[in-house]
Amino acid sequence: MAAAGEPHSSFYDTIVVGAGIQGSFTAYHLAKRGRDTLLLEQFPLPHSRGSSHGQSRIIRHAYAQEHYTQMMAESYGLWEQLEAEAGALLYRQTGLLVLAANTNPEFQRFCQTLAQHHIPSELFTAESLRGRFPGIRPYCGEAGVSDRTAGVLYADRALRAVQDGFRRCGGALRDSEQVTDIQPGVVVTVTTSGGAYQAKSLVITAGPWANKLLAPLGLQLPLQTLRINVCYWKEKVPGAYGVSAHFPCFLAICDPHHIYGLPSNEYPGLVKICYHSGSPADPEERDRPPEAPSLPDIQVLQDFVSKYLPGLVPEPAVVEHCMYTNTPDEDFVLDRHPKFSNIVIGAGFSGHGFKLAPVVGKLLCQLSVGEEPSYTMEPFGIRRFPALPPAAL
Repeated sequence: MAAAGEPHSSFYDTIVVGAGIQGSFTAYHLAKRGRDTLLLEQFPLPHSRGSSHGQSRIIRHAYAQEHYTQMMAESYGLWEQLEAEAGALLYRQTGLLVLAANTNPEFQRFCQTLAQHHIPSELFTAESLRGRFPGIRPYCGEAGVSDRTAGVLYADRALRAVQDGFRRCGGALRDSEQVTDIQPGVVVTVTTSGGAYQAKSLVITAGPWANKLLAPLGLQLPLQTLRINVCYWKEKVPGAYGVSAHFPCFLAICDPHHIYGLPSNEYPGLVKICYHSGSPADPEERDRPPEAPSLPDIQVLQDFVSKYLPGLVPEPAVVEHCMYTNTPDEDFVLDRHPKFSNIVIGAGFSGHGFKLAPVVGKLLCQLSVGEEPSYTMEPFGIRRFPALPPAAL
């Protein structure tokens, strides 16, 4: 790392473990408050081992859950602030189209939250969908609702921007240092492959490695780590599904898991379309080919593309991978350790946390410094999981 990112001591106000988008924003908020902060990452940066790599993510106000729509209002502002600080474009507005049967309860909640928060939006019947978006065929007569504020976040660029901002504020970033031991106490000691560090507080944002770090601290969260196939599909007519053709991001409410897509942008002529689920996988073995020769999620996507997106070749042209770390309810974990109040946990972002990272980082920062969080934390508490052993609570 550059000299500005090297640690200048072994004692800090706060240590953050995991330099993905959540940990990086947490460290950024701490450093902006003048907290002496060390950000640790086990892999050389940049890397593609976790959940924060890749060129694009969807950003949207549209959510079926009220608490996320509320948080997104601030998140947009913080992304704009980071853009201004970095002098780099981090977001492109494309709009988002939510597709579902008009009677679907989740679809109705999307419509309600958009209306309640006065988010610019538009309702579509199956017929008006065909007229506005000729590349989409509502195969089963689906309706749609648009979130006009939505768009594409440039993910790799955004992660670099927040890490650079953290270092500009005096933060120390150490990559290629795997945590080997955590000793809790009034002062927390973190031992890595590169040294030992101490801090008044610790924040763990280790993605799919969270439970590995939490187990020696007497806590195991109900997290499922999944290997996700990130698929790109070729346009039959180049540009037909591109940003310049005003093709939006989309979210199809399907059973049991959603399907989402982004307009062709990062790879010329290829549209990113993914299934919001995957195969259980140990993060240490994410590159091992799956034992089963069939890939049911890709088969689901092939069926969807052939029925709903007739202008795409229904066979993925490129398949990449990332990791999800899911909670049972797909709400995040943002809480203090039940036994060690100076250890804060951010985990279980369930494949939809990137857009919310500016606010998540702020909340984890507030928990770390002992402040009252800016939002109700009930949806994110550890105690919502009844199956946790009593000793952990």
